[in-house]
Amino acid sequence: MSTSAQDTAEEGTQQNPWPALGALVIGFFMILVDSTIVSVGMPALMRAFGVDINAVMWVTSAYLLAYAVPLLITGRLGDRIGPKRVYLVGLAIFTLASLWCGLSGELGGGIGWLIAARVAQGLGASLMTPQTMTVITRTFPAERRGTAMALWGATAGVATLVGPILGGVLLDTLGWEWMFFINVPVGLVGLYLAWRLVPTLRTHSRSFDWIGVALSAVGLFCAVFAIQEGHAYDWGRIRGPLSVPLLLVVGAALLGSFVWWQSRIRREPLVPLGLFRDRNFSVSNIAISTVGFGITGMMFPFMIYAQAVRDLSPTRAALLLAPQAVMSILLAPIAGRLTDRVHPRVLAGWGLAGLAASTVLLARVMTTDSPMWTLLLVATLLGATQSFVWGPIAASATRNLPMQLAGAGSGVYNTTRQIGAVLGSAAIAVLMEARISALLPGVESSSVTVQQTGGAGMPEPVRALFAEALSDAMLLPAFVVLLGGVAALFFERPRHQVKDGAARR
Repeated sequence: MSTSAQDTAEEGTQQNPWPALGALVIGFFMILVDSTIVSVGMPALMRAFGVDINAVMWVTSAYLLAYAVPLLITGRLGDRIGPKRVYLVGLAIFTLASLWCGLSGELGGGIGWLIAARVAQGLGASLMTPQTMTVITRTFPAERRGTAMALWGATAGVATLVGPILGGVLLDTLGWEWMFFINVPVGLVGLYLAWRLVPTLRTHSRSFDWIGVALSAVGLFCAVFAIQEGHAYDWGRIRGPLSVPLLLVVGAALLGSFVWWQSRIRREPLVPLGLFRDRNFSVSNIAISTVGFGITGMMFPFMIYAQAVRDLSPTRAALLLAPQAVMSILLAPIAGRLTDRVHPRVLAGWGLAGLAASTVLLARVMTTDSPMWTLLLVATLLGATQSFVWGPIAASATRNLPMQLAGAGSGVYNTTRQIGAVLGSAAIAVLMEARISALLPGVESSSVTVQQTGGAGMPEPVRALFAEALSDAMLLPAFVVLLGGVAALFFERPRHQVKDGAARR
C-alpha cells in the first residue's frame, strides 16, 4: 500500500497499520507531556514575567480548558472530514502555538501573550487526541486492537512522568522558553510522518449538529472552569454576580439540555446516545474517568511530598517515578497481547485493584524517613498495574463500535478522561488543605511550597505532620480508582472473543 496523503484505507484491511500508529503516538505523546511540563516551570515563569502564582496558574488552566472542552466536537469532526485531516490541522496549530509560547517573553505583551498561546496549544491538542483512537479503531481489526491500545495507553502513562522530568532538565540547562521550543522540531517531524504514514480514511457524516456543538461547548466550559478553578475562588464569587456555584448550575443545565437534544435529533447527533447501548463502552467511560481522577490526584501530593518534605529538586522528584514509566513500556506488549485474548473484566479489574492498592502503599511509605528504595519499589508496582489499565479500558471502549461512530466514541472517551482529571485535581486540592488545616492549624497548603526551603528548613514535628497530611490525601484517589475496579466487573466479553470461541467449538 502506498503511503502518500492521497491513499484511502479500507477499515481493518491495512497490511501494516503500525507505522501510522507510530506517527500518531509522537504527537499524542507531545501534547500529553505539555499538560504537565509547565507545572515544573511555574517559579521560572513568575520571575520572567514578574507576576504572582495566580497569574501563572492560568498558563496551565487555559491549556487544560481549551484541551478538554472541545473534545466532543473534535471527535465528531474526525468522522465528518477525516481523522487524518483533523489531526494534521491540530498538529500544525499546536506546533505554531508552541513557537508562539516560547517567543511570548519577547513580544512585549506580558503573561497574557503566553496564556493566549497556551489556549491555541490546547485547541490544537483537542483536535489531535480523538483522532489517535479513531485511527486505531478503524485500521486495526478487532482481534489485534488490544496491542495497539496498550501502546496508546502506555504513551499516556509515560507522558505524565516525562513532562516534569523534561521540564526540570530544560529549565536547568536552556531556560523556560525551551519547554515550548522543544515541541517545534518534534512537531515538524510528526507532521511529515503523519502526512506520509497515516491513511486517509473514508468520511461518514454528512451534516453537523451545531445546536449540540453550542450546548456541549458552553456547558462543558462552565462546568470544567468551575471545577478546575473553584478552589482558587474559595468556591464562591468570581466577579460581580458570577460565582462558582452559578457556573456549576448553568453547566449542569446546559449539559442536561445537550443530552435531551441528542435524544431528539434524528440526523447525525454530535454524540449518538446509542453508543451507550454497548455495555463495554459505558463501563470503559466510567473506568477511565476514575483513572484520570486517580492519576492526577495522586501526582500532586506526591510531588509536593518529594520536594517540600524530602527536599528534592523537581527533576529528582520526578525521577522517583521513573520505574513507573519503565514498567509501563516493558509490559505494554504483554498487556496488549493479553487484552486481545483475555476477558477485559479480568485484566482491567485486577489492574485497577492493583493500582488502588499501589496508591495506598505509596501513601504508607510517604514518611519523613522512608528509604528511597521503598518509594522506587512502589513506583515499579504502579507502572506494572497501570500497564493493565490503560490498554484494556481503551480497547474495550471502541472494540464493538461501528466504524462510522469511531470519532464520536473517541471524543466521548477522551472527554470523560479529562473531566476525571479535572475532578481529581480539584478534589485533591480541597482534601490536602483540609488535612493540613486539621493536623497543622493555621498553616495553609499554599504556605509550604517548593519555592521554600523544603524539608531541611522545617521543624521536624511540622515536617512529619505535613507528610502525614499528604499521605492521608492520597487515599482519596486510591478509593476512586477502586470504584473503577468495581465498574470493570461489569465488562462483558467483546464480540471478537465470542466469535473466536464459537469458531473453535
